[in-house]
Amino acid sequence: MGQKIIRFSDLTGKHAEDDGDLVRIVVRQHPDLEDGPVEIEALAGELTELQELALDLVTIELHHPDADEPETVVLEADAFDRLASAAPMAEVLRTAKRVARTVPSQATAPGGVRERVNYASLEHAGKPHKGRTTDAEKQLVQQHLDEINERLAAEGIRTIDLANAEHVARYGLETLAQDRGTTLA
Repeated sequence: MGQKIIRFSDLTGKHAEDDGDLVRIVVRQHPDLEDGPVEIEALAGELTELQELALDLVTIELHHPDADEPETVVLEADAFDRLASAAPMAEVLRTAKRVARTVPSQATAPGGVRERVNYASLEHAGKPHKGRTTDAEKQLVQQHLDEINERLAAEGIRTIDLANAEHVARYGLETLAQDRGTTLA
């Protein structure tokens, strides 16, 4: 006996005829969001007005001399632009000093040595990476899929989808997908 998975938009409840019509949305900040980022899905057609509704926002950090941590402020771009009176904000930004970016995945240990990430640990298993997926990582993902997907979603990283043939093959999840009645896309 086969099973069919029917998917719906979390926003409107409308049926998705094709999984390719669904857009994954990660909500990182919202007044009603209590325990970190969440993931919802919506039909692509439901999001057409999104660009028109979007606000031009600026996120800035205020580094006060007497504070240990910077204060983050989000405001509309027009309000921020009005702060510049000596020259237009575009010119102020163009001539401003660059800030070095820090990328968490490229963090270095003391002495400039890059630390290797152990994907065969519960802390990192299932994260996308270019290297070979070891048997140890596969086993962890097979045994702790739901826990790993919760962590990945909380970190805003793509989750491991049993309907995704590439994910199933990478982590050896064929049996689990079959046990859960998932049809591969």
